[in-house]
Amino acid sequence: MNDIEIPKTEKELYNWMKENHCNFDSYSINGNSIYEGFGIEIIGGLYTWFYTEKGIKNQVKTFQTEQEIIEYAYTQIKSDKWAWTHCIEFTRNKYKSDKLCHILTDMEIEYFQDEIPYYGKDSPVYRVFVLACDIKKTKFLKVKYYLKRGLSRIHFKSI
Repeated sequence: MNDIEIPKTEKELYNWMKENHCNFDSYSINGNSIYEGFGIEIIGGLYTWFYTEKGIKNQVKTFQTEQEIIEYAYTQIKSDKWAWTHCIEFTRNKYKSDKLCHILTDMEIEYFQDEIPYYGKDSPVYRVFVLACDIKKTKFLKVKYYLKRGLSRIHFKSI
């Protein structure tokens, strides 16, 4: 991650995140909309770091200046593993998921695979994630492996 200089404004933070291929799905920075996650808003002249989930927004911390909240947000985002992950596969097929992992290994791309009980404990879904800028190298794999028939489609923002 490029962190030569800590961003000082929300726009600079947004640009830093974009340049480093942060996943914006869980961060509302510079006004982008999210379903669940953290974000910045100004309420009554104060800068608020909030968390929203299932339509309920909670204030986590309030700051007097933009620079204070940006330093806080930068530290939080930089250390959040999920801020740098991009899901390129979502499938019930363990064999196919393992095959994708072998492809990524051959490409020398760092990844991780997990298993979640998306359809219940006896019907897991396998997900494969790549980190930050590697999403550019694997976009063609996401097209092939992510969209599966018979699965509810989860929408991820475009790269």
